[in-house]
Amino acid sequence: MKRLLKLCPLLLLLGACSDNTPADSVTSTQAAETVVSASSTSTASGSDYNLDRNAYFGDLHVHTMYSYDAFLFGKTASPDDAYEFAKGGSLIHPTGLEITLDVPLDFYAVTDHAYYLGVPRGMTVEGSELSRHELAQNMTFRTFRTFSLSDRRMEIADMNVVKSAWDDIVAAANRHNDPGNFTAFVAYEYTSSGVESENLHRNVIFRGSDAPDLPFSKLDSVNPEDLWQWMDDNRAAGLESLAIPHNSNGSDGWMFQLTDYSGKPLDSAYANQRMRNEPLVEISQLKGTSDTHPALSPNDEWADFEIRSNRVGTSLPSQAPGSYVREALLNGIRLQANQQFNPFKLGIIGSSDTHGDSGEMRSPLANDTSGTVDEFSQIPYYNKGSVAGLAGVWAEENTRDSIYDAFRRKETFGTTGPRMKVRFFAGYDLPSIDDRDLLSKAYANGVPMGGDLFTNADQEPSFLAWVAKDVNSAPLQRVQIIKGWVEDGEAMEEVYDVACSDGGVIDATSNRCPDNGARVNLSDCSISSGVGADELKVVWRDPSFDASQLAFYYVRALENPSCRWTTLNAIRLGEEPPASDSSGRDVAATIQERVWSSPIWVTPDQ
Repeated sequence: MKRLLKLCPLLLLLGACSDNTPADSVTSTQAAETVVSASSTSTASGSDYNLDRNAYFGDLHVHTMYSYDAFLFGKTASPDDAYEFAKGGSLIHPTGLEITLDVPLDFYAVTDHAYYLGVPRGMTVEGSELSRHELAQNMTFRTFRTFSLSDRRMEIADMNVVKSAWDDIVAAANRHNDPGNFTAFVAYEYTSSGVESENLHRNVIFRGSDAPDLPFSKLDSVNPEDLWQWMDDNRAAGLESLAIPHNSNGSDGWMFQLTDYSGKPLDSAYANQRMRNEPLVEISQLKGTSDTHPALSPNDEWADFEIRSNRVGTSLPSQAPGSYVREALLNGIRLQANQQFNPFKLGIIGSSDTHGDSGEMRSPLANDTSGTVDEFSQIPYYNKGSVAGLAGVWAEENTRDSIYDAFRRKETFGTTGPRMKVRFFAGYDLPSIDDRDLLSKAYANGVPMGGDLFTNADQEPSFLAWVAKDVNSAPLQRVQIIKGWVEDGEAMEEVYDVACSDGGVIDATSNRCPDNGARVNLSDCSISSGVGADELKVVWRDPSFDASQLAFYYVRALENPSCRWTTLNAIRLGEEPPASDSSGRDVAATIQERVWSSPIWVTPDQ
């Protein structure tokens, strides 16, 4: 008998045990929804066109049967299956469970690995040339990976198979793209790494329906700079795309290193090409969060969040410097101050990185350790991964052009799964938070997330931060603004709490909200009733603003604590929650889901 399991993009909706928003929170849920819309009109496509832009949620990192690892882990879902799932359809999980999303997504991209695209699946086709290869007779993830790294690796690089798989991926995206209702992007993953598994992976997203004959893979080059040149060449031929790096946390410092791939110092040409091709970065997904690290941000109490200390797919450690987004943003403005270029001016998204039949291999409902195991360590996978993320955008309508334009201007945000919405503006004449025309005035008089604000020696800017909870998740606890700046040539950072739930007053010395008392009952994962907020919004001024300094600001908002998915599913299974993962790292029983906005950069007016 099938059981229906509701998932938040390809993983369990974590922390949605109950909705216990107090009646006297900052505003009602109905009011919180005004974060989304104003000045909307209906278009012929059926979408709600909104000059002040709507929030859309999606996943730009999804694998199907054409990815070598997903297929070898037993995943049989096709690109068509993946798109139907994103739109609200069901899939059968490897455990036999029928799964579906709580709420369908607005946009989606199948990003199968270009590296040996479709090849392992091709080896199972009876009578095919690939099926006669010796590797096909004893093919597991481990044997395939070993062979793909050997001197004989080109023996299985069947371009006819790759072409057939790529054509199907492109056609599926174009079939499922439904302007005004659902956006499907043509996409793939460029899967490169350094000499010792330093993760350098990128997802490549195309704007339109056309795509190159074949995707650029690490069989063409392991150097990401060659990928960018290929993208530039395609752009000159009319094929627009962008790349989104992910899992920088597992790059051992390579993702945001201060030299190019060959070891030469960075320069303006490098910065311009990288930013032309990589305006965004994936900050959180099931292989960990890449915001920051305690070693890099020792004064940030929330830095130790879903940290994965190893390089992706290995037991090798990954060093923190060069691996995290906040440090990259800091290095970017420091380079801008000292050398007049910035290669790390990055907007923010989240995504899942699911591999196939939705849920990775970490089925939390398997009743024993057989069936779903991680081949790297031969232990149950369900206590190993992080929550899945979501990409959010502010766009006029749900179409490829509108959403892609949001990517380009970096009016994007990332969550750890819940559909929290965040607005963020900076300017010199922002409206008050109770202004009926708040959004239109904020756009007219300020810049939104992803934008640039030039300083005015005669004025000090203000910042508008507005966050609404996911109606199916926990209430909000606090909103923070994270500042980075350059002082005397060195990069500095500070975390400010700027809005507290439950009437909390920010301490003037610590810049922190008081504890709002929200707790989790670990026997059943219920959360505190009457604590937290539906929405939090504030107009804030930086108490240490200096118009002569380069700076960036971004929002991070936290929910009240809720059960981590490992705890939630252990309870469902009648088991004790895991105390540690396969690496021996402690696994927290609870979690504070969160959302990050893209930064706003503040630049002295020369």
